[in-house]
Amino acid sequence: MSEDSRVSQNWWAIIVAAVANFILEAVWYSAFYQPWLNGIGRTEDWLKGRLPIPLQFGTALVCAVVMAAAISCVVQLTGPQTAYRGMRVATALWMGFNITVWATEYVFEVRPWSLLFINAGFWLIGMNLMGLIVGAWKKKVPAAAAQESRAAVKA
Repeated sequence: MSEDSRVSQNWWAIIVAAVANFILEAVWYSAFYQPWLNGIGRTEDWLKGRLPIPLQFGTALVCAVVMAAAISCVVQLTGPQTAYRGMRVATALWMGFNITVWATEYVFEVRPWSLLFINAGFWLIGMNLMGLIVGAWKKKVPAAAAQESRAAVKA
């Protein structure tokens, strides 16, 4: 980490966290597929062919990368980088931005609350999974850089 920056993104951790979230999303929505379809008022036939599947999956993966990077950034800017802290930050971000946005949308769109629990519930778990990974996975610091950093702190 450079002296002028408190954030040093670990892109391997971010990518792994995003892929883990993407896999969790596939499992989650497979498990809740029919209630989710009922909640959005659609059928499987209606969904087919609306958008190219690679575009849908690509969008989900890119958005997960952005979210994992944001969680990583907030973890680093607000305290020690640990798995527990990553999960606390993820939960705080979920409470501050995710559930508030979903709940507002659902109340004005008069959507079923069961759908809110499916969608927002996934993001609570998914964001915590990403927070756990980016919080726990610290970059390896070369020995010379670590020694230089300790010397600078003592000075």
